[in-house]
Amino acid sequence: MHPDDIPALVKAAQRSPAAFAAVYDRFLTPVYRYFYSRVGNAPDAEDLTAQTFLSALERLKNYRENGTFAGWLFAIAHSKVIDHYRRNRPQGGLDSALEVAGDADPVGDVEKRLELEKLASILQNLSDDEQEIIRLRYVADLSFAEIAAALGKREDTVKKSLYRLLARLSVQFESQMETP
Repeated sequence: MHPDDIPALVKAAQRSPAAFAAVYDRFLTPVYRYFYSRVGNAPDAEDLTAQTFLSALERLKNYRENGTFAGWLFAIAHSKVIDHYRRNRPQGGLDSALEVAGDADPVGDVEKRLELEKLASILQNLSDDEQEIIRLRYVADLSFAEIAAALGKREDTVKKSLYRLLARLSVQFESQMETP
């Protein structure tokens, strides 16, 4: 589905709750991946995903196209995960997203697995804000505008933060790969 189709889907869903199924289908995987990367287990990720879509459906009448729908939806998701951690335990690391992020099986390739483990150790040392930007960009696959809307930041600030973070991570990763 092309991103330009999303406003039409949302307007249809605002007119008829039955049309919300198309919105759900479009965003189910990115929302689930986001939650799985945050909580590290399928039952909690599924529960939070369901809560997010229920809240979105309930609030859909009030949605205004001030930003992007994905940004609005992930702001709800972010709020749900914060509530979850207020009630429960600390979040899972970004490395848990590797289990659901792709179709390839990294376990079969030992060298690839070692690289992933080194990357995971680097990612664990990031601040919560830095991890959130990475999750929203690479796990949930949001655009910079959508990330900015979800986090309540300016788009150019999000871009600069991510590019600086990636440069820093690249240097750290190369440094770790050189050491046995």
